[in-house]
Amino acid sequence: MEKKVLVFGSGISGIGACSLLLQAGREVILYDGNASLCPEELKKRLGNQDGVEIILGDLPEEVLQSVDMAVLSPGVPTDLPVVNRMRKMGICISGEIELAYTYGKGDVLAITGTNGKTTTTALLGEIMKNYKRSVFVVGNIGNPYTLAAPQMTKDSVAVAEVSSFQLETIHEFHPRVSAILNITPDHLNRHHTMDAYIHAKENVAKNQDAKDVCVLNYEDEVLRKFGETLQTKVLYFSSRRKLEKGIYLEEGNIIYREEEPMVVCHVTELKLLGTHNYENVMAAVAMAASYGVPMDIIRKTIREFAGVAHRIEFVCEKKGVAYYNDSKGTNPDAAMKGIQAMNRPTFLIGGGYDKDSTYEEWIASFDGKVKQLVLLGQTKEKIAQAARALGFENIIFTESLDEAVGVCAKLAQPGDAVLLSPACASWGMFKNYEERGDKFKELVNAL
Repeated sequence: MEKKVLVFGSGISGIGACSLLLQAGREVILYDGNASLCPEELKKRLGNQDGVEIILGDLPEEVLQSVDMAVLSPGVPTDLPVVNRMRKMGICISGEIELAYTYGKGDVLAITGTNGKTTTTALLGEIMKNYKRSVFVVGNIGNPYTLAAPQMTKDSVAVAEVSSFQLETIHEFHPRVSAILNITPDHLNRHHTMDAYIHAKENVAKNQDAKDVCVLNYEDEVLRKFGETLQTKVLYFSSRRKLEKGIYLEEGNIIYREEEPMVVCHVTELKLLGTHNYENVMAAVAMAASYGVPMDIIRKTIREFAGVAHRIEFVCEKKGVAYYNDSKGTNPDAAMKGIQAMNRPTFLIGGGYDKDSTYEEWIASFDGKVKQLVLLGQTKEKIAQAARALGFENIIFTESLDEAVGVCAKLAQPGDAVLLSPACASWGMFKNYEERGDKFKELVNAL
């Protein structure tokens, strides 16, 4: 008799994995270590489908004996003692992305990197929708791949944002075109070492062959070297230099060069701000062009694309002060992009959950733009200490986002900006960066 599948984690990915496995005719156990969750609520989220056993808290040994596969949600560390025990027992450890790929059909275009994934994925998704009828934008962008997989056909394209957590548990996952946008320190509390984090990101290309394409950032030394090791076709993008082949920025023009250079557009034609966003556009253009999308479709789409919520998102102007929501700046490198895009004196709201990041480089990037650093959350003392060590003393401590917005609104002058760009995760104060960004917008609009 066929054994059951254990789905580890009851978040949106876990629910999606259960649904897909049930449709595939498998018996499923949904497990979560949080014993305080409500089984009835989980059943409701599963659509009250039969065939799912729910276990919370401790995982009994006899349950492990009854399964032959475990599907880990992205938030479940792969080195937990219970996961190591499963490996020793010969249980296949898989993940949501791998599961969806197994049951999904059509081509996959996959994007990873420390920063810029969501913007690049959303833009590439729009380009592909203007080219093909059946397109699914899935993954870490908030739409579980597992929920979309059953609707896919051989003519479908999945544009997937994939995180390092998701890439730890792939086996056969094989994109037609992949991209790694950049690699800077992040999630070291999960991966422990920079090498492990880099390896997880590089997994996106591990099953690609000579017929496929991998798009890489030439200005990232780790990725430039990685490109030299690949069997697949490599296409580089660069915001700093002219490339013999690839896509690059020259005097404000985005140039795509296979044989002869072709001007895609000038950056002033884009609605996106900042060099980091021009890199995101170049990566999306390179991926689409590699897949065979005509340049006129690419050109039209990138000119119309207005960006994504929570990423240097203009909220409104009140009393001459512009408010920007960059809640997706969940690490120092991402938050640096936020402050670099500002063109006004800025009140910067930062702080949150501690992911073992360091903040000196972020503070050094303020470049005279930051009038006041308004801090909240678990990391506020750590950030303040780093700021003072670098000679930055304009620091205000607050206890909540409500208080932080109120302080900024009181002190900011006409012509200033207020930027929420925390350089930290939202956990402990909010469920996720979206909830944090939505709360910020709500508070600002209510001023």
